[in-house]
Amino acid sequence: MSTSTLVRGTFILTLGTFISKFLGLFYVIPFNELVKDEPGALALYQYGYIPYTIFLSIATAGVPLAVSKFISKYNAIEEYEVGRKLFRSGLFLMSLTGILSFLIMYLLAPVFAEMVIESDEQAVSVDQVVSVIRAVSFALIVIPVMSLIRGFFQGYQSMGPTAVSNVIEQIVRIVFLLAGVYVVLFVMDGSMTQAIGVATFAAFVGGVASLALLVYYFLKRKPHLDKMRAQGKNEMDVSIKDMYKEIILYSVPFVLVGVANPLFQLIDTLTFNKAMASIGLAAVTDLQLEILNFTTHKLVIIPVSLATAFAMTLIPVITSSFSKGNWNNLNRQIDQTFQILLFLTMPAAIGLSLLAEPAYTVFYGADQLGTEVLRTYAPVAVLFAVYTVTAAMMQGINEQRWSVLSLLVGLLVKLALNIPLVQLMEVQGAVLSTSIGYVAAIVINLIVIKHFAAYKYRMVVKRTMLMLIFNVIMAVPVLVLYYGLGLVLDPESRLQAIIILFVCGSAGAFVYAVLSMKSRLADRLFGDRITRLRNRFS
Repeated sequence: MSTSTLVRGTFILTLGTFISKFLGLFYVIPFNELVKDEPGALALYQYGYIPYTIFLSIATAGVPLAVSKFISKYNAIEEYEVGRKLFRSGLFLMSLTGILSFLIMYLLAPVFAEMVIESDEQAVSVDQVVSVIRAVSFALIVIPVMSLIRGFFQGYQSMGPTAVSNVIEQIVRIVFLLAGVYVVLFVMDGSMTQAIGVATFAAFVGGVASLALLVYYFLKRKPHLDKMRAQGKNEMDVSIKDMYKEIILYSVPFVLVGVANPLFQLIDTLTFNKAMASIGLAAVTDLQLEILNFTTHKLVIIPVSLATAFAMTLIPVITSSFSKGNWNNLNRQIDQTFQILLFLTMPAAIGLSLLAEPAYTVFYGADQLGTEVLRTYAPVAVLFAVYTVTAAMMQGINEQRWSVLSLLVGLLVKLALNIPLVQLMEVQGAVLSTSIGYVAAIVINLIVIKHFAAYKYRMVVKRTMLMLIFNVIMAVPVLVLYYGLGLVLDPESRLQAIIILFVCGSAGAFVYAVLSMKSRLADRLFGDRITRLRNRFS
């Protein structure tokens, strides 16, 4: 795949992912308004979603992205029939694992609920958590098949169906969620538990809509895919047993890497309440965990959406270069990816940290604790992004075993530090333990990439230092404007916070863009399009 194709594919997937993530971020404003009078509502919502995310990764077993890698590998040598054969059997397997995962999650809901609720003083009860977990578990029936079809298209380096279906899934889910919660609370005069149950069941409705769209895409493109298969070499006869042996080798690391962030959150869910109860703060533990795992996390994860798009695009691309033994192309792709990733995520994370107060106010209303957590949590987005992409790179060069090791090390570090740090620093301790855990995992990933891809970090380090300088320069006008506007505007007012956020954010983006254009860093990362753009406006 050429550099332009890599950038184009990444752009399409990034655009779809960003739209999906922004929709997933902005819906919390009306959602929060609907349930703001219900204590523990957002915490209850998150108690259901974290185990669901983990079960979803188990249900898909990493197969969608593994299928993407498998199909890309055989398409590179024009053996299209091998990929189609795998796709047919994969549909049956994903249907089966989806149903089994649904049944297991539904039946084990009481066990998980009893693990997370530590005290009767908490705002959420065991029965409420059981109800919500069971409501969201229905989505497991359709999501695995949907994810497999996405992986199939990505194996053909077609990112459009994934991007569009992501957006449609999010739109349908959000509309159903907001309408359902409103009807339950204000029309039927139902309970908070019923409303949150409807909110989590929206995942199933969105999944059905996305699956229907992907089936439409497949039927529309089937004649072209059949033509490619007919014109392929079709000389290899890979058995189903051999296929799944290869898929299992691919998929186990995908399971762990794909569920990395939810596993870090799960550690918080299982240990945070214990730590807080041990220091006599059981009455406020649900609120603090809600801020950590839901409100601030929703904002922090936005810059990471770029990393997600890169990871999904990189797997077939790097696999193709690695399979062909094109080491120069492989190193260029790794080099470009690191630099673009840091170029975009660093200013976003730093800007969010600088403007934590107005950002939190815009989405959730003024809250001092929420602002403080967001300010320290926002820079961790860079670690999330780098981990996701380095793990994808290791899978692309067939070093999956090391990605498993790095994740396990990171989780063990998080688990070992979480309770003592929470007891010492409360919610900020959980943020710190997450950061240290991710750093440990990333260091291992970087060492593995350097060794097995013969990759040298000299240029990335040099460009990263330049980007850090640009970010420091960018921060100066942002802070000056922020404190200046704070003299005449109230950052605790949602409308005035929007003005502060827009003015300061725009100024920071403008300064960063000018510095990048003047230094020609943007040209080196994004190519001739930026050069033509600068010449047009010069």
